[in-house]
Amino acid sequence: MSVAEPPEPPARGGGSRGAPLPTGAAASASAAPRLPGADLFAADPFPPEHVKDPSPEPTGSRHDEWWDRLLATPKRRALWYWGGPILVTLLAAVLRFWNLGHPQALVFDETYYVKDAWTLLHHGYESTWPDGADADFAAGDTDGYRDQASYVVHPPLGKWMIALGMAAFGADSAFWWRASTAVAGTIAVFLLTLAGRRLFGSTMLAVIAGLLFAVDGNAIVMSRVALLDNWLMLFALLGFWFVLLDREWSARRLERRVDAARAAGKDPHYGPVLWARPWVFAAGAAFGAAAAVKWSGAWFLAAFGVYLVIVDALARRRAGLPLWASGAVLKQAPATFLLLVPVAIGVYLASWTGWFVTSGGYDRQWAEQAGNAASGWLSWVPLPLQSLWHFHQSAYTYHVGVHTPHPWQANPLTWLFMIRPTNMYYADSAGCGGSCTESIIGLGNPLIWWAGAIAAGYLVYRLIRRREWAVGAILVGLAAGYLPWLAYLDRTVFQFYSIAFEPFLLLALTFVIGLVLGKRGDPRWRRERGILTVAIFLIAVVLVSAFFLPIWTAQPIPPLLRQLHFWLPSWG
Repeated sequence: MSVAEPPEPPARGGGSRGAPLPTGAAASASAAPRLPGADLFAADPFPPEHVKDPSPEPTGSRHDEWWDRLLATPKRRALWYWGGPILVTLLAAVLRFWNLGHPQALVFDETYYVKDAWTLLHHGYESTWPDGADADFAAGDTDGYRDQASYVVHPPLGKWMIALGMAAFGADSAFWWRASTAVAGTIAVFLLTLAGRRLFGSTMLAVIAGLLFAVDGNAIVMSRVALLDNWLMLFALLGFWFVLLDREWSARRLERRVDAARAAGKDPHYGPVLWARPWVFAAGAAFGAAAAVKWSGAWFLAAFGVYLVIVDALARRRAGLPLWASGAVLKQAPATFLLLVPVAIGVYLASWTGWFVTSGGYDRQWAEQAGNAASGWLSWVPLPLQSLWHFHQSAYTYHVGVHTPHPWQANPLTWLFMIRPTNMYYADSAGCGGSCTESIIGLGNPLIWWAGAIAAGYLVYRLIRRREWAVGAILVGLAAGYLPWLAYLDRTVFQFYSIAFEPFLLLALTFVIGLVLGKRGDPRWRRERGILTVAIFLIAVVLVSAFFLPIWTAQPIPPLLRQLHFWLPSWG
């Protein structure tokens, strides 16, 4: 339930507030976490009889009473239920699409991905360009590509998605080669509100999470440049949402199956195998799409695959099954694997369709050359798949061996604290009536990121102490997007890679914001201080984002004003 809001209309699939509530044995453990900000009306209906307090301390706040009056009718509650998420999504759209076509130049790694996307549309594979093609491409001469295949080190799906805008409206304008990426960033904000409501049972907290995502600089910049990472983030977040949907879906069905077995006089022992889990299948497709953008997306598949097994084990224990652990690992886990992984592999291979159906892709004919085809027990593998495997070996060798120094590289240990952002574009400009500069710097809102880093650390502690399911789900996503990079501390990597796990960092921060808000049953002084603290923080976040917006969107500003944005020496 949102902050001081009346009950919301039930969502499809049972329950209310957008999160179907389990029943029976699974109810207490699988319900949404009892966040103070998400349980505003909770009060003990049976206070201890021995407590005699003729004048109990007042609870709630004037804001709660005003909010009750504001959402006093079902129509108003339904309007808030959908209107709040839509409102922050519209704000995100404005910040991502406004003046999107500026600068009319290939920014940072757009030099690879935009031109690759354009040649994918024409050849079905990425092909090479002559030297100096960037300026010609930005000027509208987009036909300078060659037939020769280009060596690329990322799968094609992200580039196909970048190509969508150009396929519809051409590549003459930078707006259209960035448009689909901006759409992805906008959809991600709405999707985060849905995941937040599923986790917290609160529209208010879901809207706060969406607001943080809408105004953060890292998210804004990565939605306004045509790179791959925004698509990786979107597909990983989509898979996470499907996992959350499956958690409630499978728990209800497990309970019904177990109850039916007991009613028939059977002892379920290990429990049944659940094959009817469409959300697991959908999650596999989403995580497969993430891996088809960048290989690091495979970590989300692995992490949430393990998470599903743990969730299944705990659900069986709540259902009272005596062999709950063995049932989850030996019976349900193989079924979950078959629902999750093959579809992910299928989506990944499907992203290479253009490479398969043409003959000009890089290494496409490798296995057909003398001495290259596999012999022995692997000789049955089709030659195109052998060629693709060789291509992947070569790309992996490249990835692990990238150590070329770059002036804007950032050690992964510093990512959570936004120590070294990525300067993607800089140019002199006369746009403000004098000597000005334009910049696009992949720098997050420092208040959001620094608070988010602290919140993430607190959630680790809270998981150890309280073992709350929502905390665990958030940390699994954060770990999948961040921890693998700690194995490559000497590799050339950049701060903007952090967009892949940013939604989970924001969910961690939102969880803590819910704790600060408190609940309706708290003493009035506690409740009012919590609301005031959160309001001040959110206002400060919005003001800081407004201050940094010029260096996120290449607005012309005086050099001195640009310098004032560098709060840390490493930002400049």
